Amino acid sequence: MEPWTRNLAGRVEESWFDSDALNGNPLGDPARRPVWVYLPPGYDDCDERYTSIYLIQGMGGQVDMWRNRSPMRPNVIELIDETFSDPNLAPCVVVMVDCWTSLGGSQYVDSPGTGRYHTYLCDEIVPWVDATYRTVPEAARRGITGKSSGGYGAMITPMLRPDLFGGLATHAGDAQFEGCFQPDFRESARALRSYDGSFDAYWDDVRSRPAMTKAEDMTLINIWCMAACWSTDADGTVRLPFDTRTGAVDDHVWARWLAWDPVRMVPGHADALRGLSALYVDAGERDEYYLDLGAQGFVDALKTIGVEPTYFELFDAGHMAIEYRYPIALRHLAERLGP
Repeated sequence: MEPWTRNLAGRVEESWFDSDALNGNPLGDPARRPVWVYLPPGYDDCDERYTSIYLIQGMGGQVDMWRNRSPMRPNVIELIDETFSDPNLAPCVVVMVDCWTSLGGSQYVDSPGTGRYHTYLCDEIVPWVDATYRTVPEAARRGITGKSSGGYGAMITPMLRPDLFGGLATHAGDAQFEGCFQPDFRESARALRSYDGSFDAYWDDVRSRPAMTKAEDMTLINIWCMAACWSTDADGTVRLPFDTRTGAVDDHVWARWLAWDPVRMVPGHADALRGLSALYVDAGERDEYYLDLGAQGFVDALKTIGVEPTYFELFDAGHMAIEYRYPIALRHLAERLGP
């Protein structure tokens, strides 16, 4: 493993985008966002147009984290560059989109609790990329990929916007919510005892100290963020799908979450899914959030509408430190969406 930064065969352009969709968002988060675009080797030496792949992040991710390095491993940008340095693979433009919120994420949906992140991604960033770079402005030559919440966004976005995306790749994407989210209701209720059952009191505490310094932080922040994305009323009131003292499920609010479960979304978006040229699904079979079960559930739901994934694998790993899977998905998308 080489230390420090590697020289890239391609290059990354770092730009800023002033979003109308995110302007005035309910969290007061910045409407001016960074957009990073990887341009493959040879991009500057020709006039050809390229397939584009959108790379989106999981919960808590912000765009500059793509340069983070784990011990003895290349970072994600270096992995992208290594992938598209292969002369036998059709080169692609890779677009790294920032949909961070001060609650940790957006789930890539429009919500009165977080902001219009689906609109931002689909109706602002995609047209901007096509106008700024030599990409092919067609769904058949555009894919999307991500891990965890990014994998979730990669699953639902082509279902909602088949006019924009012709392929997806999901790594341990949030799916089959009964398995990955419902167990956290009881854990959250226990953790909230210290705050008299009040999320307001919890937020007062967590904002007074470094985040993630208490064992319950990830669970509580994640559950609140998901509720802000999926079960916020039009007036901005965040509704939780459980009682904060007992953990008992609120069936009405829980139904609002389930409507956003990719497994349950499949039948209503069958035509969009049947039209995809690439449908890559994977997860670690020891995933701590049981997203391997969600991956299997998503694949099974696809089969009920007559769709076989173009790639499916449960591999020997957990949820974390699986960035080495990105090149496998990028190659798959490039091969199936490329010229």
